[in-house]
Amino acid sequence: MSKLTLPLLLSCSLPVFAHEQAAETIEVQGRALNLVGSSVSASEGVVGQKEIALRPLSRTGDVLELVPGMVVTQHSGTGKANQYFLRGFNLDHGTDFATVVDHMPVNMRSHGHGQGYTDLNFLIPETIRQVSYKKGAYYADVADFSGAGSAHFKTVSKLSHGSVGLTLGEHSFQRLVAMQDVSLGQDTLLAAVELNRYQGPWTNIDEDVDKRNLLLKYETELDHGQFGLTFMGYENTWNSADQIPSRAVKQGLIDAFGSIDDSVGGTTDRYSLSTYYQANNWQASAYVIQYGLNLWSNFTYFLDDPLNGDQFEQVDDRWIYGGQASLDLDGNWLGVDSSNTLGVDFRLDDISEVGLYHTKQRSRLGVTRSDAINQHSLGLYWQNRIEWTHHLSSVVAARYDYFDFDVKDKAGVNRNNVDLSVNSGQQSDDLLSLKGSVIYTFNPAWESYVSFGQGLHSNDARGTTIKVDPVDGSAVQTVDPLVRSTGYEIGLRGFIDEKINTSIALWNLELDSELLFVGDAGNTEASGASKRQGVELTAYYHINETFSFDVEYAYTDAKLDDGSAIPGAVEHVLQAGLNLDYANGWFGSLRTRYFGERALIEDSTVQSDPTHIWNLRAGYSTDKWTVTADILNLTNEQDHDVDYFYESQLSNEASPLEDIHYHVLEPRTVRISASLRF
Repeated sequence: MSKLTLPLLLSCSLPVFAHEQAAETIEVQGRALNLVGSSVSASEGVVGQKEIALRPLSRTGDVLELVPGMVVTQHSGTGKANQYFLRGFNLDHGTDFATVVDHMPVNMRSHGHGQGYTDLNFLIPETIRQVSYKKGAYYADVADFSGAGSAHFKTVSKLSHGSVGLTLGEHSFQRLVAMQDVSLGQDTLLAAVELNRYQGPWTNIDEDVDKRNLLLKYETELDHGQFGLTFMGYENTWNSADQIPSRAVKQGLIDAFGSIDDSVGGTTDRYSLSTYYQANNWQASAYVIQYGLNLWSNFTYFLDDPLNGDQFEQVDDRWIYGGQASLDLDGNWLGVDSSNTLGVDFRLDDISEVGLYHTKQRSRLGVTRSDAINQHSLGLYWQNRIEWTHHLSSVVAARYDYFDFDVKDKAGVNRNNVDLSVNSGQQSDDLLSLKGSVIYTFNPAWESYVSFGQGLHSNDARGTTIKVDPVDGSAVQTVDPLVRSTGYEIGLRGFIDEKINTSIALWNLELDSELLFVGDAGNTEASGASKRQGVELTAYYHINETFSFDVEYAYTDAKLDDGSAIPGAVEHVLQAGLNLDYANGWFGSLRTRYFGERALIEDSTVQSDPTHIWNLRAGYSTDKWTVTADILNLTNEQDHDVDYFYESQLSNEASPLEDIHYHVLEPRTVRISASLRF
């Protein structure tokens, strides 16, 4: 029985409301917004709803590619969190990039599959009003997982009209979205529903995506401020077409769209209730989230267990409680304008189980590790901005973060006859982070920045108390609970004639350690300290009311401190697009994304190929209805979404082999959408 009571139906592209104007009554300009005079660095920006709606997207997580330099891929099923790449990080599923939706953190601490796990499938893309991104660690209001940066999604509160839309596409792609709001004096109640089904293009597995989303949002004026209450509910089940070994395709055992283990997949749910209050100079929010995941994977096939196979199940079942508040104080200091922000945030993860099981055909054969975790954090920050002259200003900030970890083993003696009770324990850590920027404004159109910041990411709580390896019982060294990152940046921003928005940033980022808990194995690995540096250029040209063009390029040099390569670090990323929006109702968008070859092992002797894809959207809109056609992977490229190099063993092999394992881009796909407004 589904926890979320919704009608049955349909699947997951994003074009249903492709050309509708911003649903919020106040239009968000996004890239057309002049950030000169309000930014802390050249690496932050705002994306509005109209631009989001014009982009052809194949999956929900692709909205993070609105962050310049970000690459979003998938190595598994549609219901699993995406794979992210930014600033020389293979972010896995989000370890060093903090994501927030309506003041609620998305990254999962001490997650069953990976630290910082960021699953955005609970978002209904049509309800996104604005995306604000901040790359680097120069901002006081973000801390954990913020080494590479952060993004904050805001959802709509009011609609200019109700709407219902249907999308149909190849491979049994079906999706239904409906939105409506009701005004009751100064009160507004908004509801949005998404239903999604998809079989996928895979040759020996039906993906069987069954996704359901619900958003309910209430807002009212209260005591000279704005009060809001939001409920979000999400459920999903799916089968996975995981990455496959190159040799299996070369030998003809499967094709590029085949699978070795056809019984992997997952089921997940997320429910949240959040509230916020915003007055003239202060705001506060609080949230409670219930989250669950059962994920079955098999990446090595028959390497560890030639009889039953290497399939494993990862379990995560938790409640999350938290909130934040901030106060803005304007004043005058030594005759110059000054503003201060004081803030506090807290979070408690009450995890009843985070576990790893050996399975066959999704049936449990034995436990590798199972723990209950209670993890909480408290953050305090202060930020000061002073306008020294009409041209020169400074921003300085300090942030203090405290973390506490409590791990309790639930497995006892595991399937490998290892007593895991010694892995229970408590740990705590704290960090003081300093941040600052000097900003010189040449004129209302041009501004330059010199920025510095310290950030952090927390490690998995299990890694902070571990004593023995759950596989062989050998002694294991614990990891530092908090990992320091330190970044520097020089940047320039320009906003010319309200048509060109451009920026350039030269940046450097150092991590004290890339130690992580490896959820797939149940132990920890160390990869040492690292250093990254690069350059990013962006240009958004609004030629006229009809045409706009954008281009984003990012170059990164990423190395471990011993000079070796960081596996998966992308060196070159290029994205560009041409958007058309005619007054007679016709509209369209043609986009391309390229990310270059990358080292798959530390000595760079194994490299991936580059990946290049084109997507096209075209449609026609009237006051009452919109019809849209999306062609995803327009040129039918056969490049890879993601590549890994590791050891695995097939059922017909006597010993393991090292090989490139990859997940191919989905083939050219056509999806047609129709929506009605009322």
